[in-house]
Amino acid sequence: MDLGGGTWQRLTAAVLVMAVAVGCTGPGEGAGGGNDEDLLRNHDWTQMPGTTARNDILRVSASDRHIVEQDSSGGQPNPPLNLAGPHLRSDGDFTVTARMSGVGDDGGDSWLRLYGRVPVIYDEWRQERPSLRLGVTADGQVRVQIWDGEGDEPATSKDFDCGCSGTVTLAVSSIGDTFRIKADGRRLGTVQDPGVFAEGTVWFGLEADAGEDERREGWRLTQLIARAESGDSLRVIKAPRLRQEQSDESLRARAADVGRPFDVGAALAENPLLTDSRYRALAGSQFSMLTPENAFKPQFLHPRRGVYDFRDADLLVRFARANDMKVHAHTLVWHEALPSWMREDDDPEEVRRTMLRHIAMVAGHFKGKVAEWDVVNEPMSDDEKSYTNGDLGLRSEQSPWFEAMGEEYIDEAFRAAHRADPKARLFLNEYGVEEEGERWDALYDLIKRLKERGVPIDGVGFQNHEYAPGDRIDPETFRSHVRDLAELGVQARVSEMDVPIGEDEEDGRQTQADEMAGKLRVCLEEPTCTSFSTWGFTDRYGSTADTKIYPPRTADSLPWDAALRPKLAYERLIEAFDEA
Repeated sequence: MDLGGGTWQRLTAAVLVMAVAVGCTGPGEGAGGGNDEDLLRNHDWTQMPGTTARNDILRVSASDRHIVEQDSSGGQPNPPLNLAGPHLRSDGDFTVTARMSGVGDDGGDSWLRLYGRVPVIYDEWRQERPSLRLGVTADGQVRVQIWDGEGDEPATSKDFDCGCSGTVTLAVSSIGDTFRIKADGRRLGTVQDPGVFAEGTVWFGLEADAGEDERREGWRLTQLIARAESGDSLRVIKAPRLRQEQSDESLRARAADVGRPFDVGAALAENPLLTDSRYRALAGSQFSMLTPENAFKPQFLHPRRGVYDFRDADLLVRFARANDMKVHAHTLVWHEALPSWMREDDDPEEVRRTMLRHIAMVAGHFKGKVAEWDVVNEPMSDDEKSYTNGDLGLRSEQSPWFEAMGEEYIDEAFRAAHRADPKARLFLNEYGVEEEGERWDALYDLIKRLKERGVPIDGVGFQNHEYAPGDRIDPETFRSHVRDLAELGVQARVSEMDVPIGEDEEDGRQTQADEMAGKLRVCLEEPTCTSFSTWGFTDRYGSTADTKIYPPRTADSLPWDAALRPKLAYERLIEAFDEA
């Protein structure tokens, strides 16, 4: 993102402050340097997705995590990194050495990834920032790939003949503007450095490619050493404390004084939560509820058939618990954000079993840890004709669940979620139903049918994405829908609100503030509206950024701007609470 030099200076200063506050000084720090820092022993790698830690050895398995586009095409790689483990702070040259066992034995590639800046995950898109990937390919070559932050694909990719297999010790030295590559002490060559570690931080990721054999067991990391070079300093930084200081002057403090259970929340992402101290402080102090922005979606935690990895999702739950926040879990069943394998079955009964197994495993894993679930997300069709031709307005396009089971998939999903987590409140989440029209009418009729069939649905989430002026709805229209649902015995919530405004939109910030505060006031005044959440809270990581350019241009959509300064919208939300 283009945040401006002043913002990055403040960010760098914040990272330095965090390093002093939570860093552990090792023998390599200070003048002289040169001593080895062991990054495996006495450090936490248990939260690293795709790995199993035992006796200071990490087994790295092929997770095959990919992010598909909204139309289910593509498959952008989304390899994991160790957010909750050690990373480095360096003021100059350094060397990282990794001993890797079991490489090249079973037809897959084995990788160590060093990130100068952690990627940003938007809704179903990953912004690659500067990083270096070093590994051994299935044919025994050593490959170096470098991302410069200007595109999805590596800016540089270079292969070195090695004949490596079995156990290999790889080393990469960042010396000036050059990376020097070694294998088993033998110098292979150099690669130009475009400034990957210019900010002085190094985060670690480990990857295993399955190759042609999906049963590949992966490889093992038996040693990971960092060393400062040329007298420079190097320190190992532990993961930050999750617990944040609370304030009486916050949205959550206001929500606590409403006089009934009411939560104010935001969608949160794990990457900035662990790497951006100001984002973390605001997230933990301002909100009483979080919605996982991506970590609970199937392509993130269930990337391969029968393979689950809950580490990133668990991290968000741990953060919520540390800060006395509720978790509104999003989402169990959706037609988007599905791993490709979930679309491979043609047998309707197998599709049904896949859905039910996924719900049982995921909701069962988080039983008692989350307060609410978006069980079914966006079941209403985007095809206007479906509201008039007898299809009842339900989405059939691109939904394997509807194609296999028809409307009954919604019943089955809610019943399965209730079996797996009986105490959680269960929601259906939808966009565009705040306004009057056929879409709202069809949703209301669906909820009525579900209630008549005894489906255990507790509420409806109104997303309130106001992407264009035509999406801005009179709060009284929203109020009438909340009351209509209340007559059916169903609660409501504002689930994903954001209000993008254009640079040329007159009084845009005022409009943004009015829209958010207006919907919040309705929720505070209607006893069956249980919470108000925005989709993210800062434009710095907002999903409405312009991703047609690289790096993306931040939008103006949320209560905090890209510099994490509160906007008029935040002030008006505070006022709405004070006036309630």
